[in-house]
Amino acid sequence: MVRRTLALLIAGAAMLASAVACSRGPAGRSDGKIAIVAAFYPLRFVADQVGGDAVAVTDLAKPGAEPHDLELEPHQVRQLADAALVVYLKGFQPAVDEGVAQNAAGRAFDVAAVEPLLDPPELDRVPGAEPEPVATGGKDPHVWLDPSRLATIGDRLADRLGAVDPPRAQRYRDGAAALRQRLGVLGEEYTAGLRTCTRREIVTSHAAFGYLADRFGLTQIAINGLVPEAEPSPQRLAAVADLARRHRATTIFFETLVSPKVAESLAREVGATTAVLNPIEGLEPGSGDDYFSVMRTNLATLRTALGCS
Repeated sequence: MVRRTLALLIAGAAMLASAVACSRGPAGRSDGKIAIVAAFYPLRFVADQVGGDAVAVTDLAKPGAEPHDLELEPHQVRQLADAALVVYLKGFQPAVDEGVAQNAAGRAFDVAAVEPLLDPPELDRVPGAEPEPVATGGKDPHVWLDPSRLATIGDRLADRLGAVDPPRAQRYRDGAAALRQRLGVLGEEYTAGLRTCTRREIVTSHAAFGYLADRFGLTQIAINGLVPEAEPSPQRLAAVADLARRHRATTIFFETLVSPKVAESLAREVGATTAVLNPIEGLEPGSGDDYFSVMRTNLATLRTALGCS
């Protein structure tokens, strides 16, 4: 009798565990949502847009913090281990690369593998000024600043989510299609808004805008390479100042998450003003902005700086 009762209890516990596991689904969440970990804001944005209310997305990067330098805390390592899918960009955040390799290798979606990334920009130079070597960290990671590339990332993410969660595969495809449509409209706004500009050269604090420049026919002149915190050499600053004068640049662009001091110094030297051009690596807390609103603010800023009619 005791053995039979014990057997029934064990069987009941097994059935309960199975029921809980089934209710949580592939993400291990009791509310039925797929648990996604995104490495930084643009990837969180895409995951939210594609997944909608079927997903719960955690952003590893803190709002308003520079995502390049992210160091994982123990609870974030657990989030990687528990997620149904980790969305990251290999080579952009070394700590995340290591965390994925150790805790989520089979459950990771690498945005860098969706389309070939651009090579790092060759820093412009003027005669007699040798360019200083700048650590670039490999390929240019700022792919999300090209709306058409971001749309393709959304499509591929929908495919991957559909494989993780087949019953809702069509929902993810629909989310990606809606995102692609909105990004298409944004791209058209950029094309029309930048069609008739007096200048097409943008002087930036670091080389984050290669994809945007490549897509919309601009030329990026960067003070720094792909590492925003690097200290430019006097030779490099002199070279950029010369280029800014030759192209009659009226604006030197800096970013929200990086000190504007170098850009302000260069602007004073060449008689220009400064303005924010946001690479959308992380949004300021409480700003109320999202990818679309910041991209449209960037467009308005570019139109003013480049003398677009």
